[in-house]
Amino acid sequence: MDYLRLKEYGLSDRFAQEAALYDGLFLARVSEQHRDLYKVIGEQGELQAGVSGKLAYQAGGSGDFPAVGDWVMIDRIDNNTGNAVIHHILQRKSVFERKAAGTSNTIQIIAANIDIVFICMSLNADFNLRRLERYLSIAWNSMATPVIVLTKADLCADLSQRLAEISTVSVGTDVVVCSSLEDNGYQQVVSYLTKGKTIAFIGSSGVGKSTLINRLLGRDVLVTKDIREDDDKGRHATTHRQLLLLPQGGIVIDTPGMRELQLDSGNLSKCFEDVADLAARCKYQDCSHTAEPDCAVRRAIEAGELPRERFENYLKLQKEIGYEGLNSRQLEQEKIKRMFGSMGEMKQAMKHVKNKNKR
Repeated sequence: MDYLRLKEYGLSDRFAQEAALYDGLFLARVSEQHRDLYKVIGEQGELQAGVSGKLAYQAGGSGDFPAVGDWVMIDRIDNNTGNAVIHHILQRKSVFERKAAGTSNTIQIIAANIDIVFICMSLNADFNLRRLERYLSIAWNSMATPVIVLTKADLCADLSQRLAEISTVSVGTDVVVCSSLEDNGYQQVVSYLTKGKTIAFIGSSGVGKSTLINRLLGRDVLVTKDIREDDDKGRHATTHRQLLLLPQGGIVIDTPGMRELQLDSGNLSKCFEDVADLAARCKYQDCSHTAEPDCAVRRAIEAGELPRERFENYLKLQKEIGYEGLNSRQLEQEKIKRMFGSMGEMKQAMKHVKNKNKR
């Protein structure tokens, strides 16, 4: 099958090959989620869909249900005989997830099978470096490439100062500045929107994600709201996650603003490379960076080379995701466990992919 329509929505050879393993079912991509009902894009257009009883029964948690961006196998190509049924979720190549808000330990998938994560942060009073570190930790862990998108530059009194602050936490990450008041304020973003690439827009409420996406679409598809005058904070505009095809090529996923971003997992070694490099210079490998002699981290903090707030946030995030006190080997095992369940399951997954590629 050529899958001409689905290639516009980011279909790669990898997913097409996996889909071929399921006889009698049809490939589609999840474009919206509304509680237990989904919208999916098939080769012949958009359909409403629900999950099969078997898929729901075997799900170990919310992360085992379809999410926006997922490639799924459905039982029909039109809604003439009712809603389609989702029977299988194809193996995800990337996933941006967080711990669900509240006291539960459930995982909430924000977007799946994304190539780039646009971490949107406004340059007004909602600017927060510690929150940005949280987003970067999850973004690097998602297997997608993070890009920091700074919005509302027209409301920033000292842009150079803000950029200097961001440079202390944006290790290895592109930074894009845009303003909704300028016609060309979003042109830097366009360079990332290549055909077949999927980009998720992530950020707090009211940072301008919907406004920016409307500019890229060339029309007002998404609802937008002004910031509150009393505290300069944003208000919710997007109420659910949705996948949209851009006229110039590329796919975007708009997500509701997140006031709370709890970590279930994160790539702290990538997000905090400076801390990791300093820790490697400590006299003791298991240095806690509190009272040990010849601690390179404490020396850097005392010398003003490492902001104390950044290191304290690193410790906070490390504790939050359960990585505190683990060595490099234990960290790697923990990541494998989170992704595959166990080392054995990882080997089985790799064997499955190897056998499939031989066909």
